[in-house]
Amino acid sequence: MTFGFAPSSAASLSTSSSATSASRLLEPAEWAAAGIPLLRNPREVVSGLHARHHPGPATAIVAVLDPDERLRASASFTRRSASADGWMFRNVLLAQLRRVIPHDLRRRTPVRTAILLYCREGDARWTEEDGAWMWGLRDACTLHGLRCGAYITLTHDGWQVLGEGRGGRRPNADSAPEPFATSEAPPLVPRTGGPVSEVLRRAAAR
Repeated sequence: MTFGFAPSSAASLSTSSSATSASRLLEPAEWAAAGIPLLRNPREVVSGLHARHHPGPATAIVAVLDPDERLRASASFTRRSASADGWMFRNVLLAQLRRVIPHDLRRRTPVRTAILLYCREGDARWTEEDGAWMWGLRDACTLHGLRCGAYITLTHDGWQVLGEGRGGRRPNADSAPEPFATSEAPPLVPRTGGPVSEVLRRAAAR
């Protein structure tokens, strides 16, 4: 007679949990194939968010852009989870989006785009942590009715738009914020004639 040991329920649960967690991340090829819209001026967007939030390592910034790539809302927070899990990241991102901007679930086609900038240690190469953030961003955007936009890492070497191959040395995790950010310029005043236009023009000039 042969005796053996069946795996404990705790061990089975741990293995199952690890497998599930591993599936909640996106590889660079999957991200590139998802049709993520390209930023017209990524450095301007990155510089604007860097100047606004002054991120340090383990700080994430989720931002919502309008069709003209102007910043509508943003929020920064520090990652506290010990494990890189896309589902947990999704929940955190969704909570931040609900806090700073109304959802667009009633629109047939998303108009606004959410992007994520994550400041971390290491170099610009993709990590499983990045994959979990990508999965979380995509899912949070779906649940909030937004287009899923770029995922950007900010390290000591500079910034990198993952899946696109675009990046730069400044800003980086060590650099001081730039004097002003052009990406945060106020919306243009509507071009309408008459005294109302003059009032709006004067208000915008203040």
